[in-house]
Amino acid sequence: MKKMRIAVLGAGGLGKACLEVVAKKKEAEVVAICDSHGYLYSGKGIGVEDLMRLKPSRDPIGEIIKLKNRFDGIFVALPNLPNEFIPGVAKRFMKAGYSGVYTCALKRTAAIKLMMKLDSGLKKNNSIYIAGCGATPGLLSAAAVLAAQSFTEIENVNIWWGVGISNWDAYKATIREDIAHLPGYTVLKAKRMTDTQVDKLLDRTEGRLELHNMEHADDILLKNVGVVDSLDKVSVGGVMDTRHAKKPVSTTMTLTGTTFEGKRSSHRFILGDETSMAANVIGPALGYMKRALWLKQRKIYGMFGSTEFMPMIVK
Repeated sequence: MKKMRIAVLGAGGLGKACLEVVAKKKEAEVVAICDSHGYLYSGKGIGVEDLMRLKPSRDPIGEIIKLKNRFDGIFVALPNLPNEFIPGVAKRFMKAGYSGVYTCALKRTAAIKLMMKLDSGLKKNNSIYIAGCGATPGLLSAAAVLAAQSFTEIENVNIWWGVGISNWDAYKATIREDIAHLPGYTVLKAKRMTDTQVDKLLDRTEGRLELHNMEHADDILLKNVGVVDSLDKVSVGGVMDTRHAKKPVSTTMTLTGTTFEGKRSSHRFILGDETSMAANVIGPALGYMKRALWLKQRKIYGMFGSTEFMPMIVK
């Protein structure tokens, strides 16, 4: 396979991490990137050090769209707030006739449902979008699909994650997305919070956010492939520490079911505590991008979830 030429939408924590990961790969290079203020293109590849050279623009995404024939795949590292935002960005590329592949780390069930409506448009453009390709959904929900093979009936899938970052400024969009899951908060309320308001909230919680029964797309993605027969059999929660890089708890996916012999048991998949959120998001997202390109070569187009395929290894 030739080297994947990637455009990254978003230059925040995950966007920067993508540049760092791709710098260690031989099969991929980032050639375009943008944030809310500017964009950059270089056929020779872009590194983290190049982010200081972003060209100011009123419509950075529009500038990337103009370059649509100069890259093979798009990694969407934009904020998931509001739910309609990323589907709207995808529609802009589709309207412009972009024929390539997309991956993203979309998390909310409502957002994934909106993405699923783009299937016919993507097929028309001979494009493939694989959504929910981060850690959860993504790495952990894909592990759940494999774990389910041992059982004839699935009782539940429980995902409990832990993330540690030393400074929330590096992942402002991610923190706001998590805040939106807290009791008394909504997607709109979290989006409208100022940095000062977020700081005050984190001061009250000593920098930790503990989340339960999150609206996470692992549920619909696992239901779509038959792992569970109802969304309420999937539960997602976790603990975010915004002041320490060490994970507050281990990230675990536990699938419980009954075997054909009638025995009830659980499979558990535990991520190493030393692996960061960025490592567990960017790695799978790139692996799914390579898979999407593999599918495109075989003329398979449309909208898919990360539970429908295995990611490939990007060397």
